[in-house]
Amino acid sequence: ALVRRTLPARDRSLIGPWCFVDHYGPTDLSTRPGMTVPPHPQTGLQTVTWLFSGSVEHRDSVGSVQEIRPGRLNLMTAGRGISHSEVSVPGARHLHGVQLWVALPDTSRHGAPGFEHHDDLPVVKIGGLEGDLGAEAIVIMGSFGGEKSPATAYSPIVAAELMLPAGSRVELPVDSAFEHGLLVDSGDVEVDGEAVPSWALSYVAPGRSGITVSASMSASARLLLLGGAPFAEDILMWWNFVARSHEEVVAARDQWQAGLETGSERFGRVEGFDGPPLPAPQLPRVRLVPRSQR
Repeated sequence: ALVRRTLPARDRSLIGPWCFVDHYGPTDLSTRPGMTVPPHPQTGLQTVTWLFSGSVEHRDSVGSVQEIRPGRLNLMTAGRGISHSEVSVPGARHLHGVQLWVALPDTSRHGAPGFEHHDDLPVVKIGGLEGDLGAEAIVIMGSFGGEKSPATAYSPIVAAELMLPAGSRVELPVDSAFEHGLLVDSGDVEVDGEAVPSWALSYVAPGRSGITVSASMSASARLLLLGGAPFAEDILMWWNFVARSHEEVVAARDQWQAGLETGSERFGRVEGFDGPPLPAPQLPRVRLVPRSQR
């Protein structure tokens, strides 16, 4: 599947605690293979898997086996260490969605790993600005429009899928202490009067209690709203590890590699995946340093 990485980008590493955004598809699986991500390790983050179409099976080293479908949330908390796989379900005809990472604050990143699946997420109706059709939002993480997601969060955060009918114009009620990003999945969209291309991520700095979003008259639009309080810590990201230092990354890589065949105490073992786990890439020959946040 075609994968577009919109965060981290050259000019921005985080939006609130969101540190990674991969946007993939739409892909017709009748003509090409689906998703097959072998077991791999993660530390210091939460993964948010959100589908627009298709079906994916998640397995992890804490024993979770869960099929995810559109409108349902898979949330995995890596904490000090977990491993997992994601594979398109046999018979799935499409693959289209996002893989998101949330950086855990230092107070939470050494905790136990865990997994949550949420079928019934709150839905918010947003009225149109000029009496036209409004918008509908599914609250994925945090609070939005007076509704709160049941998903566990460790930082002030928000994520919501937004659906705008053709010709609609709305003001999104957002927390003025948050910075926000709007990822356009489909449709011709304007954010605060500026056109945002499909698959692009528009940034809105803190200090705003409303963000105006409109869809063209020709087609409906779908967006993903991501936001949170600016993250106060510098993070170091390498492969699937969100750490704070070069030494942490080296230790995590060594522990994963040592347990490739039998599993490790830190990362466990994913049962039921048909194939070997994913070896870690070679470390660069230079010392890893934390990302600049801007």
